[in-house]
Amino acid sequence: MTQPDSIDAVQSMLGSQGYVCGRALATVVFLSLKLGRPLFLEGEAGVGKTEIAKALAAALNRRLIRLQCYEGLDASSAVYEWNFPAQMVAIRTAEASGGADRGTLQTELFSDEYLIERPLLQAMRPDEHGAPVLLIDELDRTDEPFEAFLLEALSDFQVTIPELGTIKAPEPPIVIVTSNRTREVHDALKRRCLYHWVDYPNFDREIEILHARAPEAAEALSREVVAFVQHLRTEDLFKKPGVAETIDWAKCLLALDVINLSPEVIGDTLGAILKYQDDIQKLQGSEAKRILDQAKASLEPA
Repeated sequence: MTQPDSIDAVQSMLGSQGYVCGRALATVVFLSLKLGRPLFLEGEAGVGKTEIAKALAAALNRRLIRLQCYEGLDASSAVYEWNFPAQMVAIRTAEASGGADRGTLQTELFSDEYLIERPLLQAMRPDEHGAPVLLIDELDRTDEPFEAFLLEALSDFQVTIPELGTIKAPEPPIVIVTSNRTREVHDALKRRCLYHWVDYPNFDREIEILHARAPEAAEALSREVVAFVQHLRTEDLFKKPGVAETIDWAKCLLALDVINLSPEVIGDTLGAILKYQDDIQKLQGSEAKRILDQAKASLEPA
């Protein structure tokens, strides 16, 4: 599929993959594609940042390459590694056969045959379907030195391997960078990107999302689920449920053949929407009923 030529086309394209997208987000995605700029998405966990990259890759028929960030991630782990066991076997084989020329052997050992490509290097390689979608997920989990390295890689869309030289992308990848904002990402990197804050959706938008991702859910149950989750997010919780939890919960309720929410059903399935025991403990007893009553009241016509 060719890249969309309008903001409406972006919304339609993402919608075809079950991703319901507001106009503000569709605009920044369109500009990112049009200008070839990385897109930096911040927001709470579970609001759909990662899903944008997946939907884009599927809609454009591009390869999705995911770099999952973590504390201690370094350039070599993100770009490449040498296959040391295979290199050692090659060295011993050469020694057993009488020994090869040292220079020739060294050239052979540090060739593509023994190179293990990691996500950033993979994203720089040509692809018959077009530039891949590179998802750099949860950048806030990494350290500042990796940010500095990434800044250079995203500026020129190239990486350097000392033994092989510089490898430049023939066509810049479509880059999506996400952050849950557990720490601030440096301004220098943000300046290289287009920025968007992905917030929790409003009631109508979340209903649309649930219809797209769990279409088998009845309208009445969908509205109760979304209303309850929306009210739950106003509570003082350690981790508010994201859209991903809304979808998971609806699917759990469907698996249990639930038709309408009740305090008992909520109590039995809280683990689908809340992931911390302290939060679950807060909703025991009358609290779940209180929030459910508020949710149902908000659904009644004015």
